Amino acid sequence: MSHRHLRRSVMLAVAGALSAASLVACGGGSSDDGAAPDGADAEAQCQQLADADSGEAGRDTFVFAASSDPTTLNPFHASDGETFRVSRQIFEGLVSAKPCTADPAPSLATEWETSDDGKSTTFTLREGVEFQDGTPFNGAAVCSMFEYWNNQPAGPAQTEDVTYYWISLFKGFGDKSIYDSCATEGNTATITLKQPYAGFVASMSLPAFSMQSPAALEQYNQVEDGGDPTSSEYGTAHPTGTGPYSFVSWDRGQAVTLKANPTYWGDKAKTENVRITTIADGKARTDALRAGDIDGFDLVGPGDIKPLQDEGFDLVQRPAFNVLYLGFNQKIPALADPKVRQAIALAIDKDAIVSQSMTPGSVPAKEFIPEVVNGYNADVKTYDQDVEQAKALLKEAGQENLELTFNYPTDVSRPYMPSPQDTFNVIRGQLQDVGITITPVADQWSPDYLDKIQGSEDHGIHLLGWTGDYNDTDNFLGVFFGAATNEWGFDNQALFDELSSARQLPTVDEQTPVYEKINADVMDYLPGVPLAHGVPSLAFGEGVKGFVPSPVQDEPFSNITVAE
Repeated sequence: MSHRHLRRSVMLAVAGALSAASLVACGGGSSDDGAAPDGADAEAQCQQLADADSGEAGRDTFVFAASSDPTTLNPFHASDGETFRVSRQIFEGLVSAKPCTADPAPSLATEWETSDDGKSTTFTLREGVEFQDGTPFNGAAVCSMFEYWNNQPAGPAQTEDVTYYWISLFKGFGDKSIYDSCATEGNTATITLKQPYAGFVASMSLPAFSMQSPAALEQYNQVEDGGDPTSSEYGTAHPTGTGPYSFVSWDRGQAVTLKANPTYWGDKAKTENVRITTIADGKARTDALRAGDIDGFDLVGPGDIKPLQDEGFDLVQRPAFNVLYLGFNQKIPALADPKVRQAIALAIDKDAIVSQSMTPGSVPAKEFIPEVVNGYNADVKTYDQDVEQAKALLKEAGQENLELTFNYPTDVSRPYMPSPQDTFNVIRGQLQDVGITITPVADQWSPDYLDKIQGSEDHGIHLLGWTGDYNDTDNFLGVFFGAATNEWGFDNQALFDELSSARQLPTVDEQTPVYEKINADVMDYLPGVPLAHGVPSLAFGEGVKGFVPSPVQDEPFSNITVAE
C-alpha cells in the first residue's frame, strides 16, 4: 500500500465506549476500560466481523468518500490506494488476502504449489468463472495476462510512474524481466520465473496483478509506443474483471459508479449500487458524513475521531500494517556521521509522537517492519530517548551547533501519518532540546514533496512512511534499502547485496533468519528512525453493516448493507 498509496494483523479500536450494536455493525469498539484492545482481542474481533452476516439488504446504494480520484481504471497501471479501492470491487487476482491479515488466501486460484527450486508455481484455477463481458476465465486468460504485463509498449508504460509494481517485483520487461513463461494444462496455470522469489504468491494479491478480460484489453486498450496507457479507452471506460461489481461510469473528479455483477461466481453483492465519490478535504468528508451525503469514509483525522464517536457514528480501525519513519539524507555531510544519526535517534521520544500526533491504537516502532512480518527481530538495537547522551554524541562529532533542514508534507493524511504538521512539531521540539537548530521546509504532498524527497538530493531529515502491500519483508526493507536512492543518499553495497540475496531464497523459512540479521544490521547502521505503526480510522453512518477492515485494504464492498 506505499508512499504512493493508502494501505498485519493488529486491529486496535478507538478509545472510548461503543455500543455492542456498533461493534457488530462496523468493527469499531474498545476494551471494557476504554483502552485500545491488545492484539489477541483485535484478532478475535476482526475475525468475528469477517464471519458475521451483515443481514438483509436495505438501501440500494452505498456511498463511500475517497480522498482522491483513481488515476486510471486499469489496475496494472496504478500504484495508489484510491485506484486500488475501486479495482478491488471490479477485479480479482489469483489470490487475495486472508481476512484480518496480510497473508495470501485463495481467490481465482483455489490452491497452488511451488517447486522445490522456488522458480515455478502451479495454480489450480476456479472453474465456471466468467469475466464481466461473458468471456471465460481460464488458464489461457492467466497466461495472456502475464504476457500482457511483461510486454508493455515502449514509453510511459515501461516507467515506474505507470507500471511501478511490475518493475519493482519483476525487474523489467521482456528479456530483462525475471518472468520466464506461463503454461496451461486443464484447469491449471504454471508460472515459471528465472530466479526464485519466495514472495511471488503473496505478490499476486496486489490489485495491480488482477485478472482482466483479454478480450476487453484487446478491444479497448490499444496504445502505441510512446502513448499513455492510463488514458486508453479501456483505462477510462471499459475495465473488465471477474469481481462482484461491474463498472458503470467515471465522472472525473466526482465519482465512480458501479453496479452488482449478476453473473458473479461467488456470493452476489448485497447492495446493488456503489458510488465512490471524491472529497479531497478531510473536514469536508467529515461534514458530508454528518449531513448524510455519504455512508462512510477513510482516514479520519485524529481530532475528528472522538467528536464523531460522541455523535453516534461508527468508528472502525484498520489493522496496522505500516511504518512512519524519520529519514536521513546522507548526502548531507553531518548525516553521514553515525554519531549524528545516533544522537538524533536518542533525542526522539516515540511515545510522545504517538500520543500527540497519531490515531488511537497506534504504537511506537522498533524497526522498519511491523512485528508480524517475517524476519521481525525483537533484539535489534534500540535508541530510547536519552537527551544527555544525544548531546554528548553531537559534541563528539563536533556538531554542538548542528543545523538541519527538516522536510515534511502538507495537505495530506496517510495511514502512517495522519497529521504531518503535528508530528513535525513534536519532533522539532525534541531535536531542539538537544541543541539542534531546525529549518522547517513544508511542501504539498503531490507532486512537490515526493518529487523532492525521492527525486532529488534537495532535502535533509524528512517524514515519510510506507504501507505494506502484502506479507513479505522485501516489500518493506527491499523498497527502502535495496539500492542507492535519492531519498537516503547512502551507498551501502553490503546491505544491498544482503537484501538481494534474501529476496532470491526459495522459501520463507529460509528467509527468516536472514531477514532477522538484516533488520539488526539496518538498526545498527541507522539510515533513519522508525517512529510508529499507525492505525488508520474509518467512519460510517448509522445502519451501515458488513464492512470488514483489512490491513492491506483488501476490502470488497459486496457484503455491505445500508439500512433504510
